[in-house]
Amino acid sequence: MYLSTSRASDIAGNTPAPKGPVRAVPGTVFALGLVSLVTDVSAEMVTAVLPLYLMAGLGMSPLAFGALDGLHQGATAVLRLAGGRIADRTRRHKLVAGTGYALSAGCKAALLAVTTPWSVAAVLAADRTGKGLRTAPRDALISLSVPPGEQGRAFGVHRAMDTAGALLGPLAAFGVLWVAVDGYEAVFTVSCCVAVLGVVLLALFVREAPPPATAPAAAPARAARPAPPPVRTLLRLPGLRGLCLTAAVLGLFTVGDAFLYLLLQRRLDLPAAYFPLLPVGTAAVFLLAALPVGRLADRLGRRRVFLGGHVLLLGAALLLLAPVPAGAPLVFGVLAALGLFYAATDGVLMAAAGPLLPAGLRTTGLAVLQTAQALARFAGSLLFGSAWTLWGPGVALGLAATGLLLSLVAVAVFGGTRAERPS
Repeated sequence: MYLSTSRASDIAGNTPAPKGPVRAVPGTVFALGLVSLVTDVSAEMVTAVLPLYLMAGLGMSPLAFGALDGLHQGATAVLRLAGGRIADRTRRHKLVAGTGYALSAGCKAALLAVTTPWSVAAVLAADRTGKGLRTAPRDALISLSVPPGEQGRAFGVHRAMDTAGALLGPLAAFGVLWVAVDGYEAVFTVSCCVAVLGVVLLALFVREAPPPATAPAAAPARAARPAPPPVRTLLRLPGLRGLCLTAAVLGLFTVGDAFLYLLLQRRLDLPAAYFPLLPVGTAAVFLLAALPVGRLADRLGRRRVFLGGHVLLLGAALLLLAPVPAGAPLVFGVLAALGLFYAATDGVLMAAAGPLLPAGLRTTGLAVLQTAQALARFAGSLLFGSAWTLWGPGVALGLAATGLLLSLVAVAVFGGTRAERPS
């Protein structure tokens, strides 16, 4: 990750976490966790049924689904940057995040009106636009609420609550499909209602971040607020360029969990009605591990934990490739590795980047990092879907696992030797 200057390395994850009894997180972190919990129930209800709905129900090819899965990851890149810059310029993190949540809620209702694969894809693109708009301001609100040494714990608490929603969402989708025959529309209806509840909770309980106290006391009261610097200036900040490069290199070979679930379902010959239960196992592990792994990252170093998470993802891919009997050990192994991967990467990456960024530019900086990762995953999904279409799922997964292994070796070797000095 090129966090090789001693100060940047300490800030990015080697600063010892506070000792003593575990303290409650700030109210903003808890409230945002509650909003994310409810929103994720809504989102994961749709995500849990989406692969089968598109590929089995609407006849989408693996290549087309790969493009759509990549769209989920990368098509919102511009909106991530725009949302970050707007939030930093206006200091209205809550308003920008709320706009993103509201847009996603509206898209859940729009799913009821579309019936072709690419009209569904257009609605999902708009939904991902809302996610791209809200993610950086939300993470900035969390980061600005806690001191640098507790970033991992705060993001761990938020991601644990977020993942509780990811656990409940597939269960809710499974319940709807169990009761309603071919009940995709029922799933979309319930998902829309829950998404609206998330927007209401955000409006009522989340507080705006306090303005950064960076101006000198003698500064004129009416002094103009400087505009955030361009992206190239942000990338000169100590450690941020290395974080972006690492996230992009590893993201290029990060296989989407939807593809892993489809491969697991094929290995198990699992009936379609039980397919939504696969994400439940991943979410359960993520829920249990998010806070402990976040605290571990504060102590051990966020770089090490982030890389370790990708080693676990590689393990999940190798399990699917190995001649392991299609039974409980395969299921538990793949889902546990995938859940631990998310626990070790999702919030940990944001926790590593937050303290490297000044308060007035934190949203933009986090958006730059998220964009680098999202664009790489977009390209990776396209490549994986193309390989699946041309050579089959086994070859596609083997190529992705090889690429991820080589990327981990490259990051581990070169990330610890190249120095990056403060600008």
